Amino acid sequence: MSRNRSYDIAGQAQERKCIATGALCPTHDMMRFVVSPDGHLVADVLGKLPGRGIWVSSNQQALQKAVKKRLFAHSAKQPVQVSETLLQDLEAQLLRRVIDLLSLARKSGRAIAGYEKVKDWLSKEQAKVLVQSSDGSERGKSKLSTPYGGRFIGWLRSDELGMAFGRQTVIHCALASSGITQRVVEEAHRLKGLRITEGAKSPLQKEKTAR
Repeated sequence: MSRNRSYDIAGQAQERKCIATGALCPTHDMMRFVVSPDGHLVADVLGKLPGRGIWVSSNQQALQKAVKKRLFAHSAKQPVQVSETLLQDLEAQLLRRVIDLLSLARKSGRAIAGYEKVKDWLSKEQAKVLVQSSDGSERGKSKLSTPYGGRFIGWLRSDELGMAFGRQTVIHCALASSGITQRVVEEAHRLKGLRITEGAKSPLQKEKTAR
């Protein structure tokens, strides 16, 4: 079953047990992994890979614990080769997924960018999700508010948002209600767990600055 279909027939969020915390969590808050025939751990970002799934909460602490304590091998009941750059690779894949979904939303007319356009959508209550870059001016961002009952995404950089809109940078973006929008929210939420928190760099940022 695809990761995007994270609800059962009754409309309830599907849950899986995290191998690191032992907690039951909605699958849209987790990452699925499978073990390849040659014993390598593979992140199933799209949720389409065959094999028994191994689930971990989508945050740095849980993933680091799973790697450090060799919980993937314990869960798979076999030796498992885990890449030293697992968290960096996972963050890069999730980021690519979010950018691709934002691009699809833009092409379908369900996403727009630019301060004035976003402001217009918000005033007309067309926007269900407000997206603002993490490196944009706080003064400028404070002039726009998350739509009532809507969602806010604020952990992507302006150059990353720009990739989704064919521009060098984007500071403000809004999404209208749609199936794609829900997928953007879910995948962006997974990405958030691997991004910068409380002043700490994300795995991807650590990799870049180490060069």
